[in-house]
Amino acid sequence: MKEICFLCHEEIITNLTWETLFVKQNPKKICSTCEGKIMVIKGNRCFRCGRPIEQRLCYDCVRWEKYFNGKDPLKYNVSLLKYNDFLQEVVTLWKYRGDYVIIEAFKELFKKRFKKAFAQIKKPLLVPIPLSKERAMERGFNQAEQLAEFLPGEVCNIFKRVSSEKQAKKSRRERIRAKNPFELTETVNRPVILIDDLYTTGSTLRHASKLLKENNCPAVFAYTLIRG
Repeated sequence: MKEICFLCHEEIITNLTWETLFVKQNPKKICSTCEGKIMVIKGNRCFRCGRPIEQRLCYDCVRWEKYFNGKDPLKYNVSLLKYNDFLQEVVTLWKYRGDYVIIEAFKELFKKRFKKAFAQIKKPLLVPIPLSKERAMERGFNQAEQLAEFLPGEVCNIFKRVSSEKQAKKSRRERIRAKNPFELTETVNRPVILIDDLYTTGSTLRHASKLLKENNCPAVFAYTLIRG
């Protein structure tokens, strides 16, 4: 049976070796051409937001520290992939053209990084960032929920989005100063790992983190597929 790349839909050519003949392998989901276009985040990065950088804290996170008077509600974010033109095309197909299955290509990598990054967090609750009703109707699914379902652990929807304004149309200053777009439907007394597809300015995750911390959540982390 032919294996087809989830991203470009070309046939995946597997080199025949003794290992592939006699050892059961997990089927590949991405061809070597597409693999070469994907940039997995490695090495030095900002400890707070996960941006690849030499310094311990990036300029944006320094500003967040000042904004919250040294008490950033988000302990840290971990991202798997670095945003580039290729991933922009993938995200467009996934989120805006309804290609729900395409993101399965990153499932195993996403699980592997999660286990390594959050192994020390005891009994976390996985909380996907919600979409507005309008956005959910347009897309037919919530991409953050799809990603959360890839991961081991309890997934719980405890947020409701009360604002449907698109964050992409706002400046960084407008995003920071905007009214919190979420309501908390129940409180939690366990560590929370917020799940989302893309970290850009960090304002969405901090709105959610702030609400959780104000309602006695002990610690808030985030795990995102892509770091913009």
